[in-house]
Amino acid sequence: MHRVGSAGNTTSSTRPRKEKRLTYVLNDADDTKHCAGLNCLAVLKSSAAEGCDYLFTGSRDGTLKRWEVAEDAATCSATFESHVDWVNDAVLVGNNTLVSCSSDTTLKAWNCLSNGTCMRTLRQHTDYVTCLAAAEKNTNIVVSGGLGGEVFIWDLEAALAPVSKTTDAEEDDCSNGINGSGNSLPVTSLRTISSSNNISVHNTQSQGYIPVAAKGHKESVYALAMNDSGTLLVSGGTEKVVRIWDARSGSKTMKLRGHTDNIRALLLDSSGRFCLSGSSDSMIRLWDLGQQRCVHSYAVHTDSVWALASTPTFSYVYSGGRDFSLYLTDLATRESLLLCTEEHPILQLALHDDSIWVATTDSSVHRWPAEGRNPLKNFQRGNSFLAGNLSFSRARASLEGSTPVAVYKEPSLTIPGAPAIVQHEILNNRRHVLSKDTDGFVKLWEITRGAVIEDYGKVSFDEKKEELFEMVSIPAWFTVDTRLGSLSIHLETPQCFFAEMYSADLNIIGKPEDDKVNLARETLKGLLTHWSSKRKQRFGSQAIANGEAPSGKDISVRSLTHSRIELDGNHENDSIIYPPFEFSTFSPPSIITEGTQGGPWRKKITDLDGTEDEKDFPWWCLDCVLSNRLPPRENTKCSFYLHACEGSAVQILTQGKLSAPRILRIHKVVNYVLEKMLLDKPLDGGNADGTFAPGFPGGQVQHPALGGDGSFRSGLKPWSKLKPSIEILCNNQVLSPDMSLATVKAYIWKKPEDLVLNYRVVQGSMA
Repeated sequence: MHRVGSAGNTTSSTRPRKEKRLTYVLNDADDTKHCAGLNCLAVLKSSAAEGCDYLFTGSRDGTLKRWEVAEDAATCSATFESHVDWVNDAVLVGNNTLVSCSSDTTLKAWNCLSNGTCMRTLRQHTDYVTCLAAAEKNTNIVVSGGLGGEVFIWDLEAALAPVSKTTDAEEDDCSNGINGSGNSLPVTSLRTISSSNNISVHNTQSQGYIPVAAKGHKESVYALAMNDSGTLLVSGGTEKVVRIWDARSGSKTMKLRGHTDNIRALLLDSSGRFCLSGSSDSMIRLWDLGQQRCVHSYAVHTDSVWALASTPTFSYVYSGGRDFSLYLTDLATRESLLLCTEEHPILQLALHDDSIWVATTDSSVHRWPAEGRNPLKNFQRGNSFLAGNLSFSRARASLEGSTPVAVYKEPSLTIPGAPAIVQHEILNNRRHVLSKDTDGFVKLWEITRGAVIEDYGKVSFDEKKEELFEMVSIPAWFTVDTRLGSLSIHLETPQCFFAEMYSADLNIIGKPEDDKVNLARETLKGLLTHWSSKRKQRFGSQAIANGEAPSGKDISVRSLTHSRIELDGNHENDSIIYPPFEFSTFSPPSIITEGTQGGPWRKKITDLDGTEDEKDFPWWCLDCVLSNRLPPRENTKCSFYLHACEGSAVQILTQGKLSAPRILRIHKVVNYVLEKMLLDKPLDGGNADGTFAPGFPGGQVQHPALGGDGSFRSGLKPWSKLKPSIEILCNNQVLSPDMSLATVKAYIWKKPEDLVLNYRVVQGSMA
């Protein structure tokens, strides 16, 4: 697991940010499919004879899903969405509680039979939470381990005891102040395991409780297991040792050495006498905890062992890992069998009657025959081999061409996933992103409305990128990553508000073509239109207009002086969502962000109910959407000189410096020159020093050919119909009338100094 910046604004992020950011995750697929690798599995058996069994899957796309499993099909019946980074593990506790952990540093408790209700977010870890363990017959205990070397024992019985809901407790609802249905799950008791066994007490910031805590492992923890009664715990990780603890007191009892690399998987038998471990050293080891020693080593895999599952009697072990292979091994006879080969590394296994579910780094999950009730049947098919006890024995056999033949060629059931996006490129127009997924399909996204506008199929990504290149310069107003298997678009203030376009360039009908459109502002309006309408229903339109909500729900985000904030001038159509910014409600994006309380959260934009406020959203986001206020924008102007070409008989302008919006098109400069030629009079706005600076503050007189905002405006006919014809040049290159000043400066001028443009009359055009 790599240390990568989380998709959310988590406390573990190493990237400093002055303000909290807003991220939206685009969704092009059916919501019933995962779109990234599957890190974990859990099976819930039905207690009723006619009831269906459930499979729970947790993915690197940040969500969990519940599947109703039949003999020949599996149907997604719920999506659990709240984590803001990879879901790394999940365990079932009792009959209706699912506990998950994530790289967002949290655990979440869910009503697993609900439609996706998160009951509580548990915040205690300071780094990625990598693994969980639960006791089969003790539904009070869940254990979590993580990269920070921490191991926490969560006492769920105490957690479910009725408590008065304090402000602190409210902050930690997974909905960030919005209560979902189902019982809240506060956590009142934590025991932390430490290798030094030093106990200390500290506050749990998000809950206000005082858990018992201790120093953690010296290094990262990747695997945990408990016995059925919950009295014994084993842990392992990058320290290469198996640690055994008394789960009731949190005290360590022993440490077992033998592995030479990271321990990635652990199993305990029901009594707690025997332990199985799988390691990145490719070995499986069987430990007798009573004798405190390794009694067997099994060299079955040719690469890291990442997943283990055993039969109830602890007689056979199923193992999978980085070598794509699923093996079955008889722990007593050392006889091994290659059951099947996946197309991707195996991350977790879950036995289900006579089958086994296999999770891999792919977004699909497979069910394979396993004869779980009587594994001996598999060995009767032949092709078994004797597991060696040295790690190189299987690797050497593989090199010599004696690779075993798989018993099963095809899975008995596949739950398909959507391909994950693995490559992307932000195009120069700063509205389109080119993506490539694991199936090799290349698509073009319009990120201002979250939609795929072209599916090119399986083509060369680099060739398509070159084909779509545009010579255009627009400020970088967003960033993108594909960590969750989808395009995650990150907006941060103030830079997200730096990009503007004219409404004509966005093909917005009914809006003056010279109106400037702030891309981030309109995108935020589009993302939050459902939230805005729900909010109006709750609090009335007057509250929205004032940026306030009654009954103590004021969005008085913070006091902002006019020096820090400026009103967007185009507010007459403030509530209109223009077509380039309309997001789909069929496959809506999800928002990941945080406000002043409760930490990061994730929800689909259509699931927002209007109650979310500054506790949930960044202040700058609400200021933009509710109050139409944007932070001061930098570098929206471009300074330039406009001179006649050498030898030209037409000399109509002074040698002063001009200023105009960066997005101004060259055809506006043509109009300006023509108007000056036709007016045939000196420039009115000249300063004492001979320069002309329309658009700069300070009260300069504006010329009729220039708008009050510094843009070139003309009462003449469109440039294409005017005579005489004027050409504008830069570096002796004739410029296209559709080029913007920013584009000219970036691609033609290519110098840090102020831009120099030249004009000339096209020969014969005066006739």
